[in-house]
Amino acid sequence: MSELGSGDEGSSSQSPQAHVEQELATKMLQIQSKRFYLDVKQNRRGRFIKVAEIGADGRRSQIFLALSTAAEFRDHLSAFSEYYSSLGPPNPDNVPEDGKLKSEMMMKDNRRYYLDLKENARGRFLRVSQTITRGGPRSQVAIPAQGMIEFRDALTDLLDEFTQDEHAYKHDLPEGNQMHVDNKNFYFDIGQNNRGVYMRISEVKTNFRTAITLPEKSWPRFRDILADYCDKLNKPLGSQGQSGGQGVSSGPGSDQHTLVGNNTQQDTGTSLK
Repeated sequence: MSELGSGDEGSSSQSPQAHVEQELATKMLQIQSKRFYLDVKQNRRGRFIKVAEIGADGRRSQIFLALSTAAEFRDHLSAFSEYYSSLGPPNPDNVPEDGKLKSEMMMKDNRRYYLDLKENARGRFLRVSQTITRGGPRSQVAIPAQGMIEFRDALTDLLDEFTQDEHAYKHDLPEGNQMHVDNKNFYFDIGQNNRGVYMRISEVKTNFRTAITLPEKSWPRFRDILADYCDKLNKPLGSQGQSGGQGVSSGPGSDQHTLVGNNTQQDTGTSLK
């Protein structure tokens, strides 16, 4: 299961609310002429880090890292920094043909990350490229080699703050679902936040939307109540008459249901079906 938000296509059955992202924290680094933003975000799939690079010309590029991948990247940054420190001054006569001084690769679900410490006429830098195995454009950021330690420390601060309770997050959440009844659409979206997993059921009509949210711990009881209503409404009329025509009376709120049943009988002279 990918924890990432942007760049992961969702099911067409999901409501727009399924793709809402919440920003939890951000750090900004100024390294030479570049600005880097490290944003911790959260959506229904979990938490992830967006790394955005903004060059001196305003050009923007970005990559996305699951928290587990960000921790692996942090460790690679330490190794690359040590290797960079062991290098002597740049020597234009002793540069590899492709400019690569050291390379590593990371994999996470359907994504691959290529880490290349390179050297060119402007200096040494770490290029981090992200690709998606199912296709799509390659995205990359380039961190000046002198800023790798600063970048690593900022990443470490975010990981220390937001991975402490990451184990409590469930992965591989079910995809959203939907159903169409008359002129209404109902969307069922599974998400999670700091309080746990929940289901949001949205009723959507033209120019109208309403929703309820059910915590995971309430799902079995909700299912049982719904099944109980289905069973009682599907009983033959004779067996319903034996119950006294009082409507459904199990569980909390039974008085309200009994009142609805009685009113229906007084108005129509028939029991609920």
